[in-house]
Amino acid sequence: MDLAVGVIIGGAFGKIVTSLVNDVLMPFIGVISGGVDFSSLKLKIGGTTTEPLNFAYGSFLQAILDFLIIALVIFLMVRFMNRMKKPAPTEVVTKACPRCTMEISKAANRCPHCTSELV
Repeated sequence: MDLAVGVIIGGAFGKIVTSLVNDVLMPFIGVISGGVDFSSLKLKIGGTTTEPLNFAYGSFLQAILDFLIIALVIFLMVRFMNRMKKPAPTEVVTKACPRCTMEISKAANRCPHCTSELV
C-alpha cells in the first residue's frame, strides 16, 4: 500500500514540477537569455518545405530540467529522512576481564591475555 501511495504522490509531484519548469522557470530563463522560447527551439534536419522534419531540442532541454529538479528534491528528501533516523542501538559484544581488565569476547570462558578462567 505504501508503494501505491508513493507512486500516486510521485506522479502528482511530477506534474507540479513539469508545470513549474514550463510555466515559471523556462519563461524566466528565456527572458534572461534574450527572449528565447525554449519550447519552440527546433533544428530542421530534413523533410519538405510544407512538412519539415525537426529535431525539437527545446522540449528535450525542458525534460532535462524537469528531471534535475525531481532528482534534487528526491535527493534532499532522502537525505532529510536519513538524518531523522535514529541510529540502531549497538549490542555490546565485549567485556572486560576481571583480572587483567583487557577487552575480551562476551562469550569467552578464558581470557586470552592472562589465561584466567571467567565466570
